[in-house]
Amino acid sequence: MPNEAQDGHWWEGGQKVASKQEFSARRLDTQLDRLTRKTAGRRSQTKTDRKRGHYIQSRIPRKDKVTDLAFDATIRAAAPYQQRRDRSKLALALTKNDLREKVRVRRSANLILFAVDASWSMAVSERMEATKGAIMSLLTDAYQRRDRVGLIVFNKNDAHLVLKPTNSVMLAKNALADIAIGGKTPLSAGLSLAYDVFRKESYTHPEVQQLFILLTDGAGNVSISHLPPKNEALQLSTMIVEANVRSVVINMEHAAFDQGLAQELADHLEAPCYTLEDLRAETLYQAVLDEMK
Repeated sequence: MPNEAQDGHWWEGGQKVASKQEFSARRLDTQLDRLTRKTAGRRSQTKTDRKRGHYIQSRIPRKDKVTDLAFDATIRAAAPYQQRRDRSKLALALTKNDLREKVRVRRSANLILFAVDASWSMAVSERMEATKGAIMSLLTDAYQRRDRVGLIVFNKNDAHLVLKPTNSVMLAKNALADIAIGGKTPLSAGLSLAYDVFRKESYTHPEVQQLFILLTDGAGNVSISHLPPKNEALQLSTMIVEANVRSVVINMEHAAFDQGLAQELADHLEAPCYTLEDLRAETLYQAVLDEMK
């Protein structure tokens, strides 16, 4: 089982990397936000079966028992048949086929979970700097929008949840300051820990929208089971998709050495795959915003 945060030491090949300068996060609005919200609050909208939220449309009931009746839609459905129905003692004659139920949406927060390959490579410093800058920028916005951001770092032989899902800027700064780089690439451990975090969050916050940001070259070389590292990583990727988690992959391999491993991983995650050249804090930040629309 992957462990939570532990310090990196110089004698283990670890080396701390500073964060790039933060930038101001612009106020975010998704397409549905623009239709329903003009004030601060949770960013995303999600359909809900509970009797809370905005009534946006009606539908034919999915179950035999209707608990949230859409009166207006039911009357419209019944109106064309009133002349042929027996209305001797009724103002409106209804049948079961006339019933419509409400479709509601309510504001929900986002959980944005980063998983960063901190094993040694030519691009590791740039990778970590951009990730830290993007996380801090997202947290600035999350403070207003009630989103939460978490960070998994994997290197050497394990993965660590160095920042539990939070919207606390102070906690994030403290966690990000102590990340060390170096060692092997336990990609499967990072994916497994991410899956566990999303699964637990789905129980405690079932209406939260989940987004996974994976920064790696896709070349895992440490297994956590009997499977080869690559097969194991692809299998875990499929599990993340089946958990209804959206993903973004940032390919950290240089173009001259790219063997397509990150793209293959992105394909299994059903995710877009960005290249190393795209990795600036501002670009990574914008990629996350685009996926949350």
